[in-house]
Amino acid sequence: MTTVTMTINGKTVSGDIEGNTLLSSFLREDLQLTGTHIGCDTSQCGACVVHVDGKPVKSCTMFAAEAEGADVATIEGQANSDGSLNVVQQAFQDHHGLQCGFCTPGMVMTTVALLKENPKPTEAEVREHLEGNICRCTGYHNIVKAILAASGQDVSAIAAE
Repeated sequence: MTTVTMTINGKTVSGDIEGNTLLSSFLREDLQLTGTHIGCDTSQCGACVVHVDGKPVKSCTMFAAEAEGADVATIEGQANSDGSLNVVQQAFQDHHGLQCGFCTPGMVMTTVALLKENPKPTEAEVREHLEGNICRCTGYHNIVKAILAASGQDVSAIAAE
């Protein structure tokens, strides 16, 4: 067993882990942060995306021990300080960017990272950035629309598919 300490959503946490414990498992099983979803365990779907030191990471491909001392942000830490949805979460709700919701935490975390890097992406840039995230329900149209809306762009001209 190894003790790991990191900051998660602004709060310092520690836990005893086996050396092969994945960050996704540590978050879900040890810390009960179940918003980080496990969809494939092979880094294909993106449902487990979290931010580690500001960078989006598929947490099913990272050992928890690798996050020692890191600043980790999960979907649970994305709401505004008053508990209201952040601009990305609100845009997903307003533009129906989710159906079953399984991929949504990973999509939101990926989107937050995209908008930090590129505050006004084009539709093509959004679609390219989402290549590592799979949604089996929506066909991506409303997800893309939500992301463009979250970036402050007018989405009224985007035709429905």
